[in-house]
Amino acid sequence: MKVLLYFENQKLIAKSGIGRALKLQQEALSDTQVEVTIDPKCKDYDVLHINTYGVKSHYMVDHAHKMGKKVVYHGHSTYEDFRNSFTGSNAIAPFFKRYLVSLYKKADAIITPTPYSKQLLRGYQLDQPITPISNGIPLDKYRQNTQKVKRFREYFDLSDDQKVIMSVGLFFERKGILDFIELAKRHPELVFIWFGYTDLRLVPKKVSRLIKGDHPRNLIFPGYITGDVIQGAYQGADLFLYPSFEETEGIVVLEALASKQKVLIRDIPVYKNWLQDGVNSYKAADIDEFESKMMQILNDDLPDVSQAGYELAVARDLPEIGKQLQRVYEAVLQE
Repeated sequence: MKVLLYFENQKLIAKSGIGRALKLQQEALSDTQVEVTIDPKCKDYDVLHINTYGVKSHYMVDHAHKMGKKVVYHGHSTYEDFRNSFTGSNAIAPFFKRYLVSLYKKADAIITPTPYSKQLLRGYQLDQPITPISNGIPLDKYRQNTQKVKRFREYFDLSDDQKVIMSVGLFFERKGILDFIELAKRHPELVFIWFGYTDLRLVPKKVSRLIKGDHPRNLIFPGYITGDVIQGAYQGADLFLYPSFEETEGIVVLEALASKQKVLIRDIPVYKNWLQDGVNSYKAADIDEFESKMMQILNDDLPDVSQAGYELAVARDLPEIGKQLQRVYEAVLQE
């Protein structure tokens, strides 16, 4: 079996969750008997596994069908997580939804990261098989490493006694960045670091103004960082606080869990059933609860549940994800 993994505009999306999904899928399938190509000119593949939504993606789907190939669409995006992102996103969200549906309807099967995102897609009146499969996590990459932690603290010139709250994401309101900034204002004794980058011309002025400099001195926006520094941050920070209002899964949450980091997230439907408050993570409904639980975690007034969170990451290790992807490909070829 040969599968064409297609990601349109790979350089443009490289710093997003969808961009990271390409590498995750390639690595997951490397442990299977599935032959993988990312060459869009390839013609001898059996299944097109498509992840993006541009004009070229539309063409790839139509061309695949003309050649009699099977198409699996990866439903990373929804109407719900498109809103409150780029400038003007709310105005065009209904049109984006119709466009998404027109693409998804052309697939023989759909993969989406969680049961929650499957539920959303079912609400779009899609009747193809929809299989929830986690984006997965390369578990070995996040194993405890004191040298990476040291590199992280040296990179930001942090003293041993400085407490660090970290988050990772694009500069979107939907990601909860405004709440993160407010928490930094409330607690100047702590260091807050938001990893990630978005072209500030694409986000609302109230967000870009804060990023450019109208934020407290204890808050750092280092941009998009890969490698030892961010892996050391996941392991060496005192808390991963992720206040996002909407996700289809949240790859960065998996990365934090795999790093045995303490995790505090917003109580939203996508985490229902697999992330449980006080069992393998902590949840907050609003900024005041975020502040309260953040301080309780930092002061060890709440139990450390990071080991239970790590077990969730173990179940989503990439070799297991590869097997699940292969089963979907086999199912569409047997239809």
